[in-house]
Order: sequence, then structure tokens, then C-alpha cells
Amino acid sequence: MHNHSVPASYHRVTAVGSAQRLTTSEQRQSIIDTMTACIQNAEKQDRSVKKWLGVMEENASSEFKPFIQLIIRWQNQTEFYLNQAKSELIKMGISIPAEVEQQSGEYNRY
Repeated sequence: MHNHSVPASYHRVTAVGSAQRLTTSEQRQSIIDTMTACIQNAEKQDRSVKKWLGVMEENASSEFKPFIQLIIRWQNQTEFYLNQAKSELIKMGISIPAEVEQQSGEYNRY
């Protein structure tokens, strides 16, 4: 899971930085391209994080399950915020490649 959560975080932070640049009137295509690629990469990594969190939860002893479920809720919230950011970009007229528009994981599991 760690092999996917670190890259997902990196891409999320880079996407946020790109979005902040766009909100300050920078409009270079390279910023938009970086942002959309990072959103896409974060979603891809998030799918793997969710997969491995499920494996961890299934195989954890009962004393660790509540902690893993808390991590799953944090992950769900993180994915929710990324999805909200995507929606805002679309409202701004920034097109998101079709692959990015796929939902990544479950949002209401816990």
C-alpha cells in the first residue's frame, strides 16, 4: 500500500499547486497538462491504495481493524476532495481526459 500512497500524495500535491497557479491567472497549457496528468495519476494510485487497504483490513486481527477502517475513511475523504477539485476544474472550462473522469474507489464505505 505504501508504494501507492506516497506517489498518490505527490501527484495530489502537484495538482493542488497547479490549480493554485491557475487561480492566480497563470494560464499556460503546461500547468493545465501537469494538473490533469497528476489528477489522473493520483486516481490510478488511489485505486491500488484502496485495493491494499481492503487486503489489510481482511487480514488484520480484530484489535487493528478499527485503525485500518479509520485509514480507509481518510482515504475516502481524500478521494472525495480530489473528485471535488476535478468538478471545479470542469466548471472552469478545463477539460479532463475521459480516463480521469472514472471514479476511483468507494466513497461511502464507512
